[in-house]
Amino acid sequence: MPYETVIGLEVHVQVRTRTKMFCACPNHFGDEPNSNVCPVCLGYPGVLPVPNAEAVRKTIAAGLMLGCKINEFSKFDRKNYYYPDMPKNYQITQFDLPFCLGGAVPLAGKGYSGEPLPDKRIGITRIHLEEDVGKLNHFGKVSGVDFNRAGVPLMEIVSEPDMRSADEAYAYLTALKQVMQYAGISDCDMEKGQLRCDVNISVRPFVQKEFGTKIELKNLNSFRAVHRSILHEITRQTAAVSSGEKLRQETRGWNDPAGETYLMRTKENAHDYRYFPEPDMMPVEHTPEQIAVIRYTLPEVPWVRRERFVTSTASPRTTLTS
Repeated sequence: MPYETVIGLEVHVQVRTRTKMFCACPNHFGDEPNSNVCPVCLGYPGVLPVPNAEAVRKTIAAGLMLGCKINEFSKFDRKNYYYPDMPKNYQITQFDLPFCLGGAVPLAGKGYSGEPLPDKRIGITRIHLEEDVGKLNHFGKVSGVDFNRAGVPLMEIVSEPDMRSADEAYAYLTALKQVMQYAGISDCDMEKGQLRCDVNISVRPFVQKEFGTKIELKNLNSFRAVHRSILHEITRQTAAVSSGEKLRQETRGWNDPAGETYLMRTKENAHDYRYFPEPDMMPVEHTPEQIAVIRYTLPEVPWVRRERFVTSTASPRTTLTS
């Protein structure tokens, strides 16, 4: 029985700003560990976060570049979980009222494998703004935490499950990165962790309308790793379902040298995070006039410019004869 792959991506993009999301610490990569920290981004008791206006503006700019609807009323929330790189044991993020909803990214050209891409648009579910976490560094038998990255403004761009192949996912990421760089929203340097991607993938028989069991792939540090991990997971899941195995919702990592995924944990659900509104910050409101001002500062979207150039070069030319 033939199977169809269903893919959605969650792309995390660090916003290019001078300071962090909720404090005045520098947003700068490569400094001495734990040198760009303060009581706010370390989560000391009694401190109050103050939103970075430039990070908010650039998140709205990203939404406008991708054709999103900009919510005039938004708020921040707390996502509660415990992990060594999370100094407050919760993350300030957005849940039910993000800055941006909807939008799309058109595919064009050829994929990573060189095959032509279908003429389709990959839908955007939402773009929300949050703070990044620290970074764990492992040294043999001990580990250290560098909190310089904790509190850096981070956009999460969630796609619709519209992709059907590894090539489409690769092309979507390429187009998304181009937009972020083109509009000056982020440098998207993956070696510095400025762009990170999680893949949600499932398979289903072509005759089935319902989605299959979703598997999340995390810790993918390059577009090539995204492409390879999807190809591997398509093969693994298809073989499992074909043999009658019942897949479970889980999170898997990617072992690049081995070229295979591995089980990390069973998948959490939204209620496990116990979201609730951030009590230390007021909601954020934008008027249509303020949104229009941001729109006015933006460049032409890359695929619109590309189409314009292609159309202009394809126009008939007059040949002069003597």
